[in-house]
Order: sequence, then C-alpha cells, then structure tokens
Amino acid sequence: MIEQILLTPIGKVISGRIDIKDDYWGSEVATIELDSSQFTEEVLDGLEEFSHVDILYHFHLLDSSKIQKGARHPRNKQEYPKVGIFSQRRKNRPNRIGVSTCKLLRVDGLKITVQALDAIEGTPIIDIKPYMQEFGPREIVKQPNWSKELMKEYFL
Repeated sequence: MIEQILLTPIGKVISGRIDIKDDYWGSEVATIELDSSQFTEEVLDGLEEFSHVDILYHFHLLDSSKIQKGARHPRNKQEYPKVGIFSQRRKNRPNRIGVSTCKLLRVDGLKITVQALDAIEGTPIIDIKPYMQEFGPREIVKQPNWSKELMKEYFL
C-alpha cells in the first residue's frame, strides 16, 4: 500500500482573478505571497536571477466528488479523443495538483510576481522551483494534434 502524503501550503496566489476559465492565462499577472509564519525573506535569495519558475499548486475549489480516475474527452468536447486523466492537464486530477512554468517578473520580500500562472485568487501554493533548461526536454517534444488545438488560446 502507498502511504498518504501530507502537504502544507507554502503560500497563496494573489491575483484578483476569480473565474476558472480554460483560456486566456498568458497575460495574467499574479503575486505569490509566501507564509511568513514558515519563512523569512532569505528563502527567495537568488531566485531573481532566473527568468522562469515552476509553480506547483492545489486546485482547492475542486469538489472531490468531481475527481476523474478514468478516461474522458478533454473539456468534454466529443471532437477530441477520449483519453485518460494522466494524458491531459485537467484540474479534476486525483490529487488536484497543478503545475505551471511562469515568467518571473520580480521578487520582493516574501512575494514573487509571475506571468501566465493559471491559478485563481487564493490558490494554495505547494512549491516553487526555478526553471532550468537542463530539466526540460532534451529531445524533440511530441504531442497529439488535439492537444495543440485545445491549447491554442490557453496562454493568449
């Protein structure tokens, strides 16, 4: 049996965006405010030297009864093939964890400001990692055409 994991959020999203739409995240600017009861400003020392960060967060408003553990049509559109939840990036994931690679705009005390974070106001942040090219793909990235069609307006 696999052990359960207990995570404590490290901070939260301050963005003003409260609507959960599937598109138009590219110009969104959000601030991540770290929990001052857990951290001092030194936790972010050196982060400003990176252009991008990976943000891991929790889809906290998703009702657990809506979690998907099988296959479905992405965005419930029949024109897309039915694929497993681990073959798409839907929020209805078993552990409700999201990840985004965002442009880092600034670091200020216990706050970082990012662009293109697809998380709404109040979203709990699980982790922040600097994006390093060496952790990105070392081969050509392959993905099905339906996913390209699905994502064409996501980061506009």
